[in-house]
Amino acid sequence: YGFSETDISRIAAGIVTGVGFLGAGAILRQSEGHVEGLTTAATIWAVAGIGLAVGAGMYFLSAVSTGVILLILLIDRVKFR
Repeated sequence: YGFSETDISRIAAGIVTGVGFLGAGAILRQSEGHVEGLTTAATIWAVAGIGLAVGAGMYFLSAVSTGVILLILLIDRVKFR
């Protein structure tokens, strides 16, 4: 019972669907023209992508991506707070 290419793409499609709902739930519109949660939604997408890369065995790419994302989030926190 090995996985075929179709099975892997179906798994990824399910993850994309679920993450889309999570990301949409993280975005809140507080008042006219004021939206919050975009960074959270983008981070959820990034973590899902890293999870897919780890599942595919791309460990180095996952580690580098994790470092870059953490650096961006730290810069965002310091610069815009």
